[in-house]
Formats: sequence, structure tokens, C-alpha cells
Amino acid sequence: MTAQALSTAIGSISGTSMDGIDVSVVRSDGESRVEPGPGRTYDYPAPLRRALLDLIADPVRAEIDPLAELEAQVSDAHAAAIESFLRDFAIDRATVRVVGLHGQTVWHRPEKRFTRQLGDGPRVAAALGLDVVNRFRHADVAAGGEGAPFAPLYHRALASPLPQPVMVLNLGGVGNVTYIDGDTVIAFDTGPASALLDDFVLKRLGQRYDRDGGLAASGTADALLVARLMKHPYFDRPAPKSLDRNDFHAWAAAVEGMGDGDGAATLAAFTVASAVDALRHVPRRPLRWLVTGGGRLNGHFMRSLAAVLGVPVDPVESVGWNGDYLEAQCFGYLALRSLRGLPLSLPSTTGVPEPMTGGELWKAA
Repeated sequence: MTAQALSTAIGSISGTSMDGIDVSVVRSDGESRVEPGPGRTYDYPAPLRRALLDLIADPVRAEIDPLAELEAQVSDAHAAAIESFLRDFAIDRATVRVVGLHGQTVWHRPEKRFTRQLGDGPRVAAALGLDVVNRFRHADVAAGGEGAPFAPLYHRALASPLPQPVMVLNLGGVGNVTYIDGDTVIAFDTGPASALLDDFVLKRLGQRYDRDGGLAASGTADALLVARLMKHPYFDRPAPKSLDRNDFHAWAAAVEGMGDGDGAATLAAFTVASAVDALRHVPRRPLRWLVTGGGRLNGHFMRSLAAVLGVPVDPVESVGWNGDYLEAQCFGYLALRSLRGLPLSLPSTTGVPEPMTGGELWKAA
């Protein structure tokens, strides 16, 4: 079989924490050959970030409102971020095969076969003069899959030279894992990650996140409360499974009567317990955990995980990956797979009935 040539793709995503638009570049054949490039984060305009946070706090509106004006603003922000990225890294537009536009998730309910990411493919394609693939998750959800997590095939490509089994833990707003052992790839959302702690710290201290986990480390977790939170029925569901950012907020309200340090410590312990609980759903204990997402910068999370798991727990940078831009790279990689009609998700990663292609292509012209 003739080797597929490498193509350049730009990926763009704004995560559930809504702390900015991540843009990165990757060269790949859409299969096992991957050459990740640099990345950069571009802030949302403050009024737009506030509007998005208000939207996800109103789930009925997030599900049913047209949101045309807001989607246009999100699309323009992504297009502007990609334009800045091309300029900042002196990337010749003519070398870019495709843009993978994930956009901004505002509502995700796979049990209703419904997922919503704001990001207008035709608008961004026209603004950039580049082909765009978007709506990566929709075919999976429509076929009965969870529509998340969507990075496992990219993780598998990156992890191919590593000793296995290995677990990749993404501590974003929601936590998810990818278990990789040769041809076996299992993925699912683990539970809350940075979102609960971020929201708590913002409410209590007016800060966007708990820097290095300092506030959580200063307090004492309520072990009985954590055990009660871990009785959430989600944890007994078999993998694969997925969550929306707000699924645990009502449960996390249990810390409202606690002091700042103890409340933060309890939410952090809940995140750690939910990640460790993932071991129930994989066939062998991983030799190593590689952590990506903003939570890898939280020293309290990392120390707590290592203490409980008893195996190395390292940031993905320890194996040469860039944890800030893995997801942006992933959607560039998936855009290339979409162009080739290759699967973006598997039964063992989203629960979709069969390996599922996806994405919608919007031509520049």
C-alpha cells in the first residue's frame, strides 16, 4: 500500500472551562504518522466569555434557542484566533490543507441524541479562505454514541512508541481517560475535573482557578462527603460514557457551607476519586498515567493522584507532548481523518455501534 503523504491541518477548540481559544498545527497522514507543531491560546473577548458562561448556566436556552448572533461571535473569534496564529507562527496559508473547527460546546446530551457546539463552518471557511471541517461529534451522537471523548485516536497515534498499557487522563473542565494497550483503546469521561474547583474559587475568591492547587492543599477534605458524592449513579454506568460540564454542580453544592480551604480540598478530592474510579472500567492496571489539560498544572491534583495510584503520574510533557494544545491538535488530526473517510470514534471510545466517520466539510470557495 502506498504511504499517505503528510498534510498540514490547523485545529481550533475552546474547552468547557472557556478560558480561551486554543489553536495548534499538526502534520499527519490521519493515521499513525503525527508531527505536532506549536500552539497558542487566544482570549475570548470578555463580554463573549461572560455571555457563554451565562448561556451554559441556562440549559433550556442552550438547547433550544437559535443563538445565531452568539454563534456568529464565537465563529468570528475562532477565525480571528486562527488568523493570528497563522501570522504569529509565519505559516503560509497555502500549505494548510484543512482547519478542524471544534468550536464551543454549550450543551451535550447524548441520551437525547443531541450535542451542540457553536462554530459556523461556512462562516469561518469564508473568513479564512481555507477549507473547514466542523460538527465532529454529531454523527456519533445521532448513531447512538456518547459523542465524547473524541481525542482517543489521536492519543493512540501519539502513544504508539510508549510502554503499555498507559492511561491518558485529561483534567479539563470535565475529566476523561484514554486507556491504550496495543489495539485496545477504551475511553470515557471520568467525572468532574477543573470546572467544579474553578467555579468554587471564582465564587469565593474572584479568581479563575486555584493556582497550583494551593487553596485545596491548605484545607482538609471531608472524606464522608466525598464518599457520598461518589455514589452518583454515573460512576456505576459501564464505559464508554460521557458528561456535560454541569452534571455534577447540584452535588457540588454540598460544600457551600464549608470554609474556602476545606471546600476546595473536598472538591479536589472528589475529582481525584472519580479519576481513580476509572480503573473499574479497564482490563489491566496502567503502567503509567499521563496527565493533560489544565489540571496537570495543579500540583495538589498530581500529588494526590500519585499517592493513591502508586504508579508514575506525569504531565504529558514528560513524553514530549504539549498538554496545552493536544485537543487543538486532535481536531486538526481528526479533520484530516474526516477528509479520508476514516473513523473518528469507536465502539470502545464512545459506545457508537460501529467505527464512525464524521465531520462536515465546508469549502473555502
